[in-house]
Amino acid sequence: MAQAKGRYVSPNPRVGAVLVKNGKIVGEGAHRQYGGPHAEIAALKEAGSRAKGAILYVTLEPCSHYGKTPPCAKAVSEAGVVKVVAAMKDPFPLVAGGGFALLKKAGIKVQTGVLETEAKKMNESFVFSVVRQRPKVILKAAITLDGKIATAAGKSKWITGSLALKKAHQMRSTVDAVLVGSGTALIDNPSLTVRLAGYGREDGWPLRVLLDSQLRVKPTAKLFQGSPKTLVFTSPKASLVRERALRQRGAQVFRVPLKGKMLSLEAVLKTLYTLPVRSLLVEGGAEVHASFLKEKLADELALFIAPKIFGGHSVGWVGGAGVLNPGQAWQAKLINIEKLDGDFLITARLKE
Repeated sequence: MAQAKGRYVSPNPRVGAVLVKNGKIVGEGAHRQYGGPHAEIAALKEAGSRAKGAILYVTLEPCSHYGKTPPCAKAVSEAGVVKVVAAMKDPFPLVAGGGFALLKKAGIKVQTGVLETEAKKMNESFVFSVVRQRPKVILKAAITLDGKIATAAGKSKWITGSLALKKAHQMRSTVDAVLVGSGTALIDNPSLTVRLAGYGREDGWPLRVLLDSQLRVKPTAKLFQGSPKTLVFTSPKASLVRERALRQRGAQVFRVPLKGKMLSLEAVLKTLYTLPVRSLLVEGGAEVHASFLKEKLADELALFIAPKIFGGHSVGWVGGAGVLNPGQAWQAKLINIEKLDGDFLITARLKE
């Protein structure tokens, strides 16, 4: 199965396609950019007339609807392809079997399920988001062995080393949006950008997302500087004057209902999904992490752990009221442990 080489195709899935005729590859393609040609079209273009009588191997069911590009299933059938081997069905409602049906109607043989597990893993965020109708949420934090994100004096730079920091930026580069709360924005003044050598994405993604119910963060903050786009979620009662100031800095401002003292995370995720954000990295602070856990809207954890102990009344990475009984604890299933010089990255999936 060909793997797509395009990295920045979200909200679309990563798709690769290979055309084989008489045991030889006659065309290859990958979906490289959102809005650009799909993998099947690129492979057909490379193959030209050799596509007639060929077998198409593709990561995902060819689309059957008109979106930013015409339907791939129609182009495949018109090219004279005799068989399509697809790793998985497309869960997107406008496709969801429609592509296979169109191919079969044209007399093309269809085989599915080949390397399906690998294809789903490659497009995990896309599949999750389309099925759940919200972005996949990853809670990320750099912590000490005793779970602290800062000293008692509020100092947090730097808990982990340079290799862990580079890994964190690589993580940002793979998601659609990065989110922080107003407390973190006021204390740390983060830019939430991807700082990697050779990183050249120019479309303003990953988006920077700020939760600020009272619009306390000033327009001069680093969050509103540079080319990445910034979205601010606030409450219905927040100052219109402050909203206008943020919009003048290029930020988009969305007003969502309050749920208790916090913004409704369900409303935030619903809005992000329509934008369309498929994966969201939540970088704090402690109260924001606690809210996602409490609302059962966190899906994975990415904890960078340094072999240090702060102790005292320093801040932990999860705030809120916590649980009263050990049996009420949020539970996670370990995915992976990665050593990063003296630090560790633990990734885990939260149990529903």
